[in-house]
Amino acid sequence: MRLGSLIEELGVEVGGSTGLDTSVTGFAIDNRKVAPGTIFGAFQGLRVNGEDFIADAVKAGAVAVVARPEAKVEGAVHIADANPRRLFAQLAARYFAPFPDVTVAVTGTNGKTSTVELARQLWRMLGHKSASIGTLGVTTSVDQVSTGLTTPDIVTFLANMSGLKREGITHAAFEASSHGLDQYRTEGLPVAAGAFTNLSRDHLDYHGDMDSYFDAKMRLFDEVVGDGGAAVIWADDEWSDKAIQRATKRGLRVLSVGVQGQALRLANRTPTQLGQTLEIEADGKLYKVNLPLIGAYQAANALTAAGLVIATGGDTAKVLELLGRVQPVRGRLERAVISRAGAPVYVDYAHTPDGLRAAIEALRPHTKGRLIALFGAGGDRDAGKRPLMGKVAADLADHVIVTDDNPRSEEPSAIRAAVMAGAPGAEEIGGRRAAIAAAIGQAGGDDIVLLAGKGHEQGQIIGNRVLPFDDVTVARECAG
Repeated sequence: MRLGSLIEELGVEVGGSTGLDTSVTGFAIDNRKVAPGTIFGAFQGLRVNGEDFIADAVKAGAVAVVARPEAKVEGAVHIADANPRRLFAQLAARYFAPFPDVTVAVTGTNGKTSTVELARQLWRMLGHKSASIGTLGVTTSVDQVSTGLTTPDIVTFLANMSGLKREGITHAAFEASSHGLDQYRTEGLPVAAGAFTNLSRDHLDYHGDMDSYFDAKMRLFDEVVGDGGAAVIWADDEWSDKAIQRATKRGLRVLSVGVQGQALRLANRTPTQLGQTLEIEADGKLYKVNLPLIGAYQAANALTAAGLVIATGGDTAKVLELLGRVQPVRGRLERAVISRAGAPVYVDYAHTPDGLRAAIEALRPHTKGRLIALFGAGGDRDAGKRPLMGKVAADLADHVIVTDDNPRSEEPSAIRAAVMAGAPGAEEIGGRRAAIAAAIGQAGGDDIVLLAGKGHEQGQIIGNRVLPFDDVTVARECAG
């Protein structure tokens, strides 16, 4: 594709127009990935300024650079814009198109991964070739590839979406994190519907306050979902009304779901031994669904996923029927093992106060004896949530073990101390394997063990190293 044809009709300022006949071979935001014919995106970040690497990118063969008007670009076409991230995404989308026929996006603090994966499953059962992209990587019915990020960089994201189209995927659901939305990493492709799950404290080290965090999420409704698209909103969160207002103001078709929902109203929810029975009111009819997932928040994720599938053409009755056949999502209240004493051990990704509360409350109706909760907090992340997580666990669990999560560059003991400040009666065990062994060893036959924080993750980040670590595998080894 010619550079000139790629940028036409975008109405952008171009410097060095002598290179417009050059063929474009790819896009990159890392100068080390630049090859001859690449368009390089030079953005200012929190830690690194991409403009510092423009000369290196040009030397490596970049034919054009997308950057601020004041950036210094020599030897390549300067595609200038005050918001270079957005423009870069628009250009990359034109290059990588086409994409799957139907795409939807999910934002919120908790539940994104489960919701996109459940939507993928529902589409598949309806006969569509479907995929999901997010924390678990790129998932189809036959494959799963890890990307390492909830929302990958824009080049990886669009390349993945384009690749899915070539593989015959017609329906795709992706996670839209607050970082990804703020940094324009989910732009360019047509999005038919977006979903909002909930909002609670997380990532305030990046966004600063809850209102800014919410605004970042709302870019999904304000700009990313296409004109005339739909917004599926979990109606029972304290931020739900504001989300509905934003979607309505944009002119999107709103489908609210939940106890206060209007499109899918959760009339009743009854826990069962291995799941829950839902009574859902839709289109004036009452449907009974035996959902094979435990916990109120799993019901929320399932209804939100159903809302997205219905919003994109799925028959309501059929979609609700298929909810009874969905499979558990990796690392989301996943039962890892039953100990020798008979105690089930669950692994969950909960790593926020609200997420931890939801996981514990999900397991409580299934607990005859004690509920033992084990968790830690990540290093180099929002430190203010640490004592809040400790308090949630201390208030709701019968026994709390505070251990290490991904300490990264921080001292693990300091992180644990911050968590313990909110849970003074908790047991502190440094070293996650030792803590898991202790939790399982303490559990009796009527008890339940929750290992929270890492979920599906296959490694533990200590310093600048990623050491192999899987909660499910470790739990099975400790219970054996």
